Amino acid sequence: MSETIILGGGCFWCTESVFQSLKGVLNVEPGYSGGHVEHPRYEEVCRGNTGHIEVVRVQFDPDQLPLESLLTVFFATHDPTTPDRQGADVGPQYASAIFYESPAQRDTAQKVIKRVEQLLEHPVVTHLREAEQFWPAEGYHQNYYRNNPHQGYCQAVIVPKLSTLRRHFSSLLNEQPDG
Repeated sequence: MSETIILGGGCFWCTESVFQSLKGVLNVEPGYSGGHVEHPRYEEVCRGNTGHIEVVRVQFDPDQLPLESLLTVFFATHDPTTPDRQGADVGPQYASAIFYESPAQRDTAQKVIKRVEQLLEHPVVTHLREAEQFWPAEGYHQNYYRNNPHQGYCQAVIVPKLSTLRRHFSSLLNEQPDG
């Protein structure tokens, strides 16, 4: 039996490639959540006035990848201490967010957030919200890193995240991770 959780950790090209690398992840789909506009488009979301966050909807098998492990990777591969910013990507669409599907997911997220705050000795600003409408991103955003591995942003931002992932979470990786 699988579970789904929606996560925002900056640019969805980055988060998609990270979660696609994990064993137990069945599907990762970039999109938008948390806003007030129906059927948002990338250009609208980038303007920062729709209220949407760039997210990935992650379907996973909790028997292979417990939510606590998935969230540990999530927090290790983005900065959960800066509001509305991941590196050079700035704006409300880049907020750190967890959209949980159940009280159990919420409780696990709260536990992991407390642990991360203690580890970082800094407040975590990740939004913890009940799941809201998920709007899939346009087709050209799907599998972005896999389709564009040599693109400048991918080389400058995604490749280092995947290196961190391999260095710290090798036991959680698929046989042949991307990057």
